[in-house]
Amino acid sequence: MSSVKQIARAVRAAGRAAAQATHAERNEALRVMSEALSANRGRIEEANKLDIEKSKSDPEVGEAMLARLAFNGNKIEAGIAGLNDLQKLADPIGSVQLHRELSPGLELKRITVPLGVLGIIFEARPDAAVQIGSLAVKSGNGVLLKCGREAVGTCTEIVDVFKTALKNSPISPDAIALLVNREQTAEMLTCHDDIDLIIPRGSNSFVQYVQKSTTIPVLGHADGICHVYVDAKADLTKALDICIDSKTQYPSACNSMETLLVHESVAAEFLPKFFSSAKELGVVMHGCDKTMQIASTAGAEVLPVETFKIEFCALECNIKVVSSTQEAINHVNEFGSKHTDCIVSEDNSAAHAFQASVSSAGAFHNCSTRFADGFRYGFGAEVGVSTSTMPPRGPVGLEGIVTYKYFISSTSSHTVSEFSSGAKAFTHRDLI
Repeated sequence: MSSVKQIARAVRAAGRAAAQATHAERNEALRVMSEALSANRGRIEEANKLDIEKSKSDPEVGEAMLARLAFNGNKIEAGIAGLNDLQKLADPIGSVQLHRELSPGLELKRITVPLGVLGIIFEARPDAAVQIGSLAVKSGNGVLLKCGREAVGTCTEIVDVFKTALKNSPISPDAIALLVNREQTAEMLTCHDDIDLIIPRGSNSFVQYVQKSTTIPVLGHADGICHVYVDAKADLTKALDICIDSKTQYPSACNSMETLLVHESVAAEFLPKFFSSAKELGVVMHGCDKTMQIASTAGAEVLPVETFKIEFCALECNIKVVSSTQEAINHVNEFGSKHTDCIVSEDNSAAHAFQASVSSAGAFHNCSTRFADGFRYGFGAEVGVSTSTMPPRGPVGLEGIVTYKYFISSTSSHTVSEFSSGAKAFTHRDLI
């Protein structure tokens, strides 16, 4: 078996060739990948069923991980749609961001280029193989995928389908490679000369482990503690729909609501409605003292809050009653994870204050936190979500896996000495 370093170098060579391919050629590769995913969905679903059955007997695999492991039906359709949508997006490489005349006959350009080799480490997320493999091809990068043991069968089938399809395209199949054992993860994290960016996708503890174990730049988030704040001026019917969707549409996702904040002036009216709807859907609720009092009056079962610094990734949430929008903002900034937070309000000034003040990558008004997703943003797919305040931030699509180079070209010959002596002068005139 080749070492991870050898595999990464083969991926880099194929990625460099992909970077030289035309946009049309890279889109053709995406087209055949999409067709292959559709044509081979049966074998992928069968492999996924086996992975799920094996994982059900694994004590380390909980319900949230099993939900992420599933790759069938709508998830496969979303993968196919993402591949097709990516073909419609503009070329992320070769874009001229800056074009400046430094002096007559001497021009500077800043042009986008691929990062190089992406190293993606994910647990039970076969859809990550589809999303990131497709984004890598579109952007002219090579990609090294390392899946968790839970998803080996599914990811092996996905990558084999893609590599077979790429044999009939202008892009080399070697631009995508799959690693499947734990020892390879440790070796991968040492390949600082051969991998340009690590993107971990998994649990809080897993992401933190990766961040602490490598000198390679890491893009990712350690938590998805998202909030919905129901303001004093909220439309309560609208608020109930948004809160229920944010919590229950896909509870194991990092953009699902983990804490519901409710203004005290509407809490007595709104919370009993939420208790009832949430209970019907199997949501376990934890509340502050005021929430517990309202629950007692309403005859609802609500447990005490243990901590607000928690990502449940399940049908479970915290609830807190607050006295003002500012208290809601303060709570989000203290206990949130800079992922996605929402205010439900008909008061635009309150909404503006909330959106401007929370330190989140996504600050939403009157919509579900579940919209924080690269596909829903129109990115085609996402390589992950970054909760860093430095860019890229939030759901990361193509713009997060390209960088840029500076090109200077002279129509004759230019030397710095000519400018130091005063023989020539800088004009610094923007041309675009």
